[in-house]
Amino acid sequence: MAYLTSLLLIDAPASALNNSGDAIPNARTDNTSSVKFIRKFGGGMYPYVTAQAYRRWLRRGLETDSENWKMSPVYREEKVAYVDANPIAYWDDDLLGYMRAPGKKKDKAAVENMTPIGDDVSALTRISPLRVSTLVSVSPVNITNDFGVMARQEGDPVPYEHQFYRATLQGLLSLDMGSAGVFSYSQRTGYQNLDSIRIKQAQELGLAHDEAKKTFRLSTEERLGRVRRLIEAIPLVQGGAKQTLHYTDVTPVISIAAVTRYGNHPFNYLFDDRGDEITFKIDAFENAVRGYRDQFLSPVYIGWRPGYAPSQFAKFNGISDDVRSMLAGGTTPYEAFGALSESLAANPSWLD
Repeated sequence: MAYLTSLLLIDAPASALNNSGDAIPNARTDNTSSVKFIRKFGGGMYPYVTAQAYRRWLRRGLETDSENWKMSPVYREEKVAYVDANPIAYWDDDLLGYMRAPGKKKDKAAVENMTPIGDDVSALTRISPLRVSTLVSVSPVNITNDFGVMARQEGDPVPYEHQFYRATLQGLLSLDMGSAGVFSYSQRTGYQNLDSIRIKQAQELGLAHDEAKKTFRLSTEERLGRVRRLIEAIPLVQGGAKQTLHYTDVTPVISIAAVTRYGNHPFNYLFDDRGDEITFKIDAFENAVRGYRDQFLSPVYIGWRPGYAPSQFAKFNGISDDVRSMLAGGTTPYEAFGALSESLAANPSWLD
C-alpha cells in the first residue's frame, strides 16, 4: 500500500477565498461579508479555506473534463441531497467518498436513473481515499474591511462592506492509493461501500472478489486511470469566493509531493512568512527528506512557479548531494504532478 503525500502553497495577494456568512463586527453597513479565520492563543488572525471548499475546487476542475472523469450526479429529495454512491461507475464516488442514507421515502421518490439502495443496508458510506487538510495562512495577517456601493440605479447608493486579506495559504493532501478502486461491503461505518445491488453490478462486470476481506477490486488499468487523472487535476483547481472582485489564482505556486509507504506527512513544517516574502526552511527540508528516506517509494517532486519567491527557490542550489539525488522536478507544480503521474504509470505496484 502506498500514499501520494503532498504539500501545497497558494498565493492569495488580495483575496477572500472562503466566507463565513457572519456579519462583520462594527461594520458601517448592514450588508456585509466576512472571511473565515482562526486565531492562535493571544495572537493574530489566520485566514483559512475549509477542506470542503478545496474539494469543491478540485471537483470543479474535474467536472469540466467529462471525457476523462466520470462525475457522480447529485440528487435532491426534499431536505436531503446525496450523490449516487456508486463507486464502480463514478470516479469521484470512488476517490472522494460519500455518505448516503435512504430517507423516509427511500428511493421511490428519487430521480429517475439513480442507482437505488438495496433493502439489505441502512446506509452506504465510503471513507474518502483523498484526505485534505484545512488550508491555513502560514502567518497571521491583518484582515481589511473594504467599503463599496451599488450606485448604478437612481436614488441613493446601496452600501456594502466585505473583508479580504493578503496571505500565503498552506494545505496538505494524502491519497490512499491502495484504497482507490477497492470497494468493501463490510458492515462497518465507512466500509459499507456496496449493497446487494452494487455487489451484483460488481459481479456482472467481473471485478476481482476477495471474500475474506469482503472487497471487490477494479482492474489495475482502471484504477491507474482514475488515480492519475486525480493527480493531474490537483495543480489545475479552480474556484474560490469573490473571484469577480479579487480574481485569485488558486492553483499552487509551490508543491512538494512524493509517494510514501505510510500516510504520515513529512513536509508539514517547511515554510514561514514574516510579511515580505515566504521563507523556505532548507535545513528542515533536508532533514525531512533524510529522516523519511526509508518511507519514500518515489523521488520527491518539487514544483515551483517561475517568478514566485525566486530568492527562496535559489536555496536549492546549495542543497546537499545526498538529498539532491532524491529529488525530481524543479519545474512548475503542473509539470511536477504530471511527472509524478507518469511515474505512477511505470510503477502500478504502488496501488497494491
